[in-house]
Amino acid sequence: MMRRRAFLAAMTSAALFSPVRAASSRFDAVVRKTPGKGEFASITAALAAAPGDKPFRILVTAGEWRERVNVEKPFVELIGEGRDKTVIVSNASAGDKGENGKPIGTFGTPTIYVKAPDFTARHLTISNDFDYAGHLPKPVPDDKTGASGSQAVALAIQDKADRVYLEDVRLTGNQDTLFVNTGRSVFRGCRIEGNVDFIFGAGRAVFDACEIVSLLRPNQDFNGFVVAPDTNVYQPYGFVLVNCKLMKQAGVAAHTVALGRAWRRTGTFPDGKYGDPEAVGATVYINCWMDDHIVPEGWYPMGYSKKDGTRTELMPEEARLFEFGSTGPGARPASPRRRILSAEQAKAYDAKLVLDGWMPQ
Repeated sequence: MMRRRAFLAAMTSAALFSPVRAASSRFDAVVRKTPGKGEFASITAALAAAPGDKPFRILVTAGEWRERVNVEKPFVELIGEGRDKTVIVSNASAGDKGENGKPIGTFGTPTIYVKAPDFTARHLTISNDFDYAGHLPKPVPDDKTGASGSQAVALAIQDKADRVYLEDVRLTGNQDTLFVNTGRSVFRGCRIEGNVDFIFGAGRAVFDACEIVSLLRPNQDFNGFVVAPDTNVYQPYGFVLVNCKLMKQAGVAAHTVALGRAWRRTGTFPDGKYGDPEAVGATVYINCWMDDHIVPEGWYPMGYSKKDGTRTELMPEEARLFEFGSTGPGARPASPRRRILSAEQAKAYDAKLVLDGWMPQ
């Protein structure tokens, strides 16, 4: 009888201190499909409980979480149970109609929209699974990848967002997967997937040892562009990709993806609506391996509207687009467009300089 009691006590103790319970105890909130006492059934509900003045760690357990999430409080951390297990996903696209009957546009589509500083995400996937292949835009005269309507953002970093850190996160979409528009961000050991301009915006970001994967655009001769920065000319840094691998999905042909193109976003000014003349995109690839899908000339131009309403192109040579130490089949500099930094020039892109002294641990 005494042995039986001792055995039951040991089993009870093991249950109380099981890895699952121990892991949950390290978090301020837990999101679960079948929530227990004090747990949450959605990420949005858990975020509502965040105090906003101190770190708030949320465990998002394994499963597909189909919801659109707005992060409007600082110091939020989302932790998954593995990027192949915890998947946060939605499918909004720019052509979808809003409550007013008008298209919601690119910036109405993010699965996760970070609007506050000090956001962290680890060990999960953020996806926009809009059916891009079923809605492929037709090419237009100054854009091989077509007009608007099929943009669908997975993660947007905007408004007051700053000091954003992602580690071991998969970001997946097609056109416009990742919008980094404000503040400073670091992506470490992440996998970022898309095809057209799938890393874009005016923010500054360091991509450290990430897999950058170009996805197939079915039945198309050209597969897209990796980055589309529209960095302000007075901001010294935009996107810096260090020790990354530029990879491709099966079926993506050789020489069908550009390293990027500088975006001159249309703005409204006192004297009209036209491409912002202060947008002079900045991106540097440092010690990156590139597969053969990268075009020999590296960078492409991008069209924009001039003040008089006519269309023109922002040429790569007019922007701040550089490489240093590129390797792999796609790294052969076969064009003056591929401007290669010297070792001394590359030192200016040290992460501490890019991030203005901030460095996540």
